[in-house]
Amino acid sequence: MSDRVVVIGDALIDELRDDTGVREFVGGAALNVAVGLTRLGVPTTLIAMLGEDEAADHIRAYLADYGVDLIASPSELGSSRAVSTRSASGEPVYEFNAAAQARGIRYDDHVRAAIASAHIVAVSCYPFDNVEQTRLLAEALHESSGMLVIDPNPRSGMMSDSAEFVRGFEALAADAELVKVGEDDAVLLYGEPLDALRARLVDLGVDAVLATQGSAGATIEAGEIVVTRPISDLPGRIVDTMGAGDAAFAATVAALAEGWPADEDGWRTALSRAMDVAAATCRFEGALLRLPESLQGIDMDRIGT
Repeated sequence: MSDRVVVIGDALIDELRDDTGVREFVGGAALNVAVGLTRLGVPTTLIAMLGEDEAADHIRAYLADYGVDLIASPSELGSSRAVSTRSASGEPVYEFNAAAQARGIRYDDHVRAAIASAHIVAVSCYPFDNVEQTRLLAEALHESSGMLVIDPNPRSGMMSDSAEFVRGFEALAADAELVKVGEDDAVLLYGEPLDALRARLVDLGVDAVLATQGSAGATIEAGEIVVTRPISDLPGRIVDTMGAGDAAFAATVAALAEGWPADEDGWRTALSRAMDVAAATCRFEGALLRLPESLQGIDMDRIGT
């Protein structure tokens, strides 16, 4: 087994539209997590679908810049794209192209070998509503002795069947060491509060649940241990919340890569770091994970301009 984390999920172009105009960022939840892990010093491979187009060129170059190894699955529909606008509360609202809605992974020998040798397999924004894709992922994970961590990260514009998504997600989550869920996930998938979903996942057998609550912070429940931490109060204003959840997930996975926390203090340390990283990420436009140390010596009035 290597010390590498393998992240499986989406990679796309985020097209951000607001009053100031249109800007594009390389993104996707899984890609954000993979890049975030490398920025936290964890060697990482991303398994994601890409087309043969200009968007794919940008994505490949971006991953290379941050030292993420890529195993790309081909896409006949081209690369995925998400057009996002901001709601009144500042949260992104997405519309996805056909490639994003039909995303999938080709589980060839190269992909299976990477999964089998990984220290941690992180699954984020995966098409759990696709029965065949869920079956293939489960088979590949059966060959792995690494830790499994999942962020379902469902998007209404990507799902074709929410009930099937829940079935696929729960089938894999039952064997996961860590599952991250947020308030939006609880409402979209279950129509229930986040605390109820957290309890559901614990009953399902998940070893640890990371429940994020936006500006209210997050909670980790791991067996008898429950730790809660508010979002960190860092210098500067919140510029963009896109990527905050991915940053918190990446920071928690990075902590697990160093070893499973032995006690409440260990989990509290991991959660505090995750909230620091999420808060720093929100001080910049785009979903790139930022370190709280990066805020030192910066003109805070110019962040995001």
